[in-house]
Order: sequence, then C-alpha cells, then structure tokens
Amino acid sequence: MSRNHGHQLAVTAGLNYVRGTEGAMIIDGDLQDPPELINEFYSLMQEGYDVVYAVRKNRKESDLKKFAYWIYYRLQQKISNFTIPIDSGDFSMISRRVVDTMNEMPEQSRYLRGMRSWVGFKQKAFEYDRDERQAGQTKYSWKKLFELAFNGIFNFSDFPVRIITRLGLLTILLSIFYFSYIIYNKIVNHNVPQGFTTLIFAIILFSGVQLLSLGLIGEYVLRIYNQVRNRPLFIIDKIIQAGEEKDKK
Repeated sequence: MSRNHGHQLAVTAGLNYVRGTEGAMIIDGDLQDPPELINEFYSLMQEGYDVVYAVRKNRKESDLKKFAYWIYYRLQQKISNFTIPIDSGDFSMISRRVVDTMNEMPEQSRYLRGMRSWVGFKQKAFEYDRDERQAGQTKYSWKKLFELAFNGIFNFSDFPVRIITRLGLLTILLSIFYFSYIIYNKIVNHNVPQGFTTLIFAIILFSGVQLLSLGLIGEYVLRIYNQVRNRPLFIIDKIIQAGEEKDKK
C-alpha cells in the first residue's frame, strides 16, 4: 500500500487482488484469530456454505472494551435493516462469488462484516475463543473503533434518520395533549396564568415541526445516500432454467 489506508481498506485491497478460485480467508496478522481453524472453515464451505464466519465466545481484553463490544453488537442488531451476527468480526472464509459481489460494492465507508452479511447466500457461524494478541500493539484506537462502529450503524440502518421523524411526531402529539390539558384546566379550574399557555404550546409545537421537517429532509438524503453507494440492486443465488438448477458463479 502507498500508505496506511486503514484496516477495512487494506482487507478490501486484498479481496480485489485475491485469485483463489474457490474463495478467500480473511484473517488478521496478529494471531488473535487462530490460523489452525482454516481447515475447519474450509470443511464447512465444502458442505455448501458461501460464508463461514467466526463468532467470539470469549475475548481476552479489558473489561471496558468487552462491555463496549457487548453493548454495540446488540444495539447494532436491534436497529439494523437486516441481521448482522452478534460478536462476529472480519475473521471468516468466503466463497469466490461472495468475494466478487463484495468487490462490486464500491462504497467508501466500509464495514466488511456488515457487507458480508448483506450479501446473503448460505452462511454459517463458527464459535471460537479469541486469544490475546501475540506481538505488537493494536492500531485500533478508541477513535478508530468508534469510526468503525459508526460505519456499521449508519451504513446498514435507517434508524438514526427516522428517529428524528418519530421524535417530531411524538413532540407534536405531546404538544397537542398538553394544549388540550391546559384548555381543560383553564375552563374548569380557571387557574392557568395568562400568556403561559400560548408560549409553551408554541415552543413545543414548533420544536416538533422542526424535528419532523428535518426527518423528512433526512428521508430524501437517505435515498440519495443509498443511490450513491451503488450497491447491487439484487444478488442471484441460483438460476433455474429448463428444469435445471445452476449456481450463479
């Protein structure tokens, strides 16, 4: 590489240049992911799986990092548009057609484990214990971990945009409820301060309108974002023609 482009782009470069006819193995060089599992991954691929991804049962890292990972993966699964496996990293074996499909996804902010799940096909989880790093220091600072986490959330979830619309609608409903309560209190109990009702109602109502407007703008931005990512519109698994089933290579 001409410079350090980051982990995700380095793996992307490898996938673009790999020449394996059956598939490719993605594994980091720090030996936290055991290379001896490659044979087991390959055996599962021979059973018909296109993706065999590793799921970490145990991590030998600080309690803070383990807690942060635990929260993130479950939040991601909750708000993603499709299922992204919990506690699964980039360590995986993928078939040639998965490699080719991921190479057709030219998005800049890459989150490979999400792209791997988005592709679909037949996938299999493989649980393992992750060892400590054998040598050197990790290059993934907290800043880079947060950047990767944001890519995982924003690339595969509409929730951050659509929550603005929902908050706007909720605020408008609350303002109407509050206004109804004040009107009732004014008519029945006659104890509402003058000018107070209109001011609070206007603040809450127009705050909701602003959030709703931002949410609507966000819906258009979201569609533009989905367009410029230029992902394939669909991916074919098999072609059935004249009564014969053929794999799409």
